[in-house]
Amino acid sequence: MSKVRVAVIGCGSISKHRHIPEYVSNENVELVAFVDPVIERAQGYAEQHGGKAFADYETMLAEIKPDAVSVCTPNATHAEISIAAAKAGAHVLVEKPMASTDEEAAAMIEAAASNGVKLMVGHNQRFIPAHVKAKQILKSGVLGKVLTFRTSFGHPGPDGWSIDGAGSWFFRKNEAIMGAMGDLGVHKSDLIRWLLDDEAAEVAAFIATLDKPGDVDDNASVLVRMKGGSIGTLVASWTYYKGEDNSTVLWCEKGVMKIGTDPEDQVIVELRNGTVEKHKVGAISTNEKQLASGVIDAYIDAIVNDTTPEVTGEEGRKSLAVILSAFESQASGKFVEVK
Repeated sequence: MSKVRVAVIGCGSISKHRHIPEYVSNENVELVAFVDPVIERAQGYAEQHGGKAFADYETMLAEIKPDAVSVCTPNATHAEISIAAAKAGAHVLVEKPMASTDEEAAAMIEAAASNGVKLMVGHNQRFIPAHVKAKQILKSGVLGKVLTFRTSFGHPGPDGWSIDGAGSWFFRKNEAIMGAMGDLGVHKSDLIRWLLDDEAAEVAAFIATLDKPGDVDDNASVLVRMKGGSIGTLVASWTYYKGEDNSTVLWCEKGVMKIGTDPEDQVIVELRNGTVEKHKVGAISTNEKQLASGVIDAYIDAIVNDTTPEVTGEEGRKSLAVILSAFESQASGKFVEVK
């Protein structure tokens, strides 16, 4: 079969570390275009991998007519680019958060549906081996019901990770819309929904800018009540200056499961009867140590086999809703129902 012709829109750090290398290593992909307003970045990748460089996505869509795109641009542009790509007949993989508002997310889902293309959101936490293992263990019933949880994602911030350092779009609200919550918090709202197979019902949040320059949040602590009754906390931070934390702990009826709390044993199950099980399932990717995310392979599989993507637009929308509700709670000082 012919290869999937893919264009990468936005050539920053997420493209550099994840999307581009993972497309290159997928035998079903031909990279046909790279788009970035800093044209030299796009040209560098085109020289390296073939394809053509563009400064704007409209010209690229009209000229190249790709089969599929990755949208790796600042958050504020996710919706408009994804919708334009869908209308041009291209499948869309969009980075998280998929949109800035619920209305945008709904419009993206509608555009994909009415143009007969697939829409997938890059929620890579679902593909991390430790999380896949944790979900299997939960489903087995050995721990019983999840009663309470803590899920956290913190690192020293995009000034160390982004291709533009401290001058990154991540710190400008008109481009980023939200800070640590859009960067990290939405990963965890997606993870907890997926792990527990449950939806968030209500949130209460403190969201603040404590230490970073710029006008976006760098820290958030969110109380979450799930529809199934579990309660817990979701934490996002750009000020974990002494190292990354991407861990989740689930306290259940029959014991506790610790995910990503130990560098050697990524999943630890401690049962009330004294049994301890430790699972070495592969490290969790960090900014310093990039591992294949699994997102690109899942996206291409869905296109090649004409199946539903593993993280649909609807799923991305629900995970975004949790974060938007948290901002509403911070603004109002009240508990907010997740719509």
